Parts: sequence; structure tokens; C-alpha cells
Amino acid sequence: MEVILREDVEKLGARGQVVKVASGYARNFLLPRKLAVPATASNKAIVEQERQAHLRKEAKLATEAGGLATLLQGVVVSIRQKAGEHDQLFGSVTAQDIADGLAKLGYTIERKKIQLDDPIKQLGDYNVNLKLHRDVTAAITVKVEREE
Repeated sequence: MEVILREDVEKLGARGQVVKVASGYARNFLLPRKLAVPATASNKAIVEQERQAHLRKEAKLATEAGGLATLLQGVVVSIRQKAGEHDQLFGSVTAQDIADGLAKLGYTIERKKIQLDDPIKQLGDYNVNLKLHRDVTAAITVKVEREE
């Protein structure tokens, strides 16, 4: 039986792909869970329209992310934290702290888009990458200063 996948199904295929599966697998697993629809001509047309809309939406998001990346170029986020001897912070600077710092500057960035390998635990300047879209990344500078 041929079906059109509505979601990515592991070891079977990607969303929008037409695949041939056993009838029982389709009737008992894929169709009840709305993971797939039968591959009729009308369903193929509907899925193609959805795919085109999805592509347009993705292109728009990529364009917006590219514009935001150019705005963020050269941005410096200053974060003040208490520090002890040898410039060691009491605590650390996390992605949430950086997102809050960006918000103060007028940029709304989700913390999960901030790529921080490890929390920052010392004073200094750090380059941090922001993954704004699948294909678009931006780099900002985070300046961690001593709070008096």
C-alpha cells in the first residue's frame, strides 16, 4: 500500500515522501496515529500544496534570520557578575543570562539558539555563536565584567 508521510518516521522516510508499506502496517500503525495518509491523487495534491507553503515559510524565516544576523554583527553584550580572586566568578554566565542581556539591547533571542559549550566561569571577553536558523549563524561578543 502506498502512503504519504505526514511526519518524519524513523527508518521509513521524511515528511511528504510517498512510500510503499505493508497494508497492515499502514492500517494499524501509520493511519491511526495520523503519521500518514493514503496516496490518492487528491491527497498528493494537498500534500504538494502544503509542501510549497512550508518551503515559502522556511525561505521567509531564513531571510528574517539573515537580516537579524547582520543586525547582530558587532554587538557586545556586557554582563556584570560578582567575582573572587583570580577573576573566578561566583556562579556562571549561562545562555539565559546572555539572552537577558540581548533583550536589554532590544534583541529577542531564545536561549536555546545561543550556542554555549560550557557556562562562562571567568571574567573576560568571549565570542558566542547564535544559531538563528538552520543555515544562519551570527557571532556576538559577551563581555563579563566584575560587579562591585
